[in-house]
Amino acid sequence: MEIRTLRYFLAVAREENMTRAAESLHVTQPTLSKALRSLEEELGKKLFTRHSFSIQLTEEGTLLRDRAEDLVSMADKIEKEFVSLDDIQGGDLYFGLAESYQIRYLAREIYRLKQRYPALRYHITSGDSEQVLEKLDKGLLDFAVLAEVPDLQRVEAIPFPEDDVWGVVMKQGDPLAEKKELSVKDLFGLPLFASEQSWYGEIKDWAGKDWEKLQLEGSFRLSYNGSVFAGEGLGYLLTFDHLVDTSKESGMCFVPLVPKLTTRLYLVYKKYQTLTPLAERFLQQVRQDFPLS
Repeated sequence: MEIRTLRYFLAVAREENMTRAAESLHVTQPTLSKALRSLEEELGKKLFTRHSFSIQLTEEGTLLRDRAEDLVSMADKIEKEFVSLDDIQGGDLYFGLAESYQIRYLAREIYRLKQRYPALRYHITSGDSEQVLEKLDKGLLDFAVLAEVPDLQRVEAIPFPEDDVWGVVMKQGDPLAEKKELSVKDLFGLPLFASEQSWYGEIKDWAGKDWEKLQLEGSFRLSYNGSVFAGEGLGYLLTFDHLVDTSKESGMCFVPLVPKLTTRLYLVYKKYQTLTPLAERFLQQVRQDFPLS
């Protein structure tokens, strides 16, 4: 199975039309059709359902699309890494980021590196720890930022300079907004929003035996989306401070939890991974700038 054939397959899956896909790839339609037939024969599965004017993926085709996207991304990354070996002006860095206002520290490091290497190109994807770790394991990322204690058997880790503080985001004027801090008992019976990761992790540990008395109304991977629902009066969002606009003009407010709940962020990379020269320079810079803890 060749990477070129997978690129052909992904183009057809994207365009859902053989003619348009061939045009986008700058190949003839017979060449494209022959490559896809060979791919189906190699896998022993039908990948497309062909209609008069369109093509749709079969269940097997959908599975291959998901796998092929990762494989092609990995091939592209490898090509760029080898090109960057001789490019002292820059190269590509790939990051997977958790949500936190502390990402500003990472942005500052990227800015500093770009001053030294103007041709630096950086690529950012966001998600929870499960999402970014999966991409890191596949080699699609150079670095990930996790909002949890990392598994040091799998990754090397550098802690961020500060901790994130947990609290509740709600509408201004809510009776709970008058409180300076909120305990677990204050949250009994309330419709709560949180990420699944935090609900079964930090929040569960913080609430202890009272966790089962809390009601998860809905889960969100992104705090902004949760804040929109909270702003419409559908519930209360458990999240880090500074992630949501809680200025006076926003109509929202943030009240911290008690006992105080904090989370440390970590910049991580795979153990025993051979980093590109640019990634090595970035890592050295971060180690110098981030205080040891």
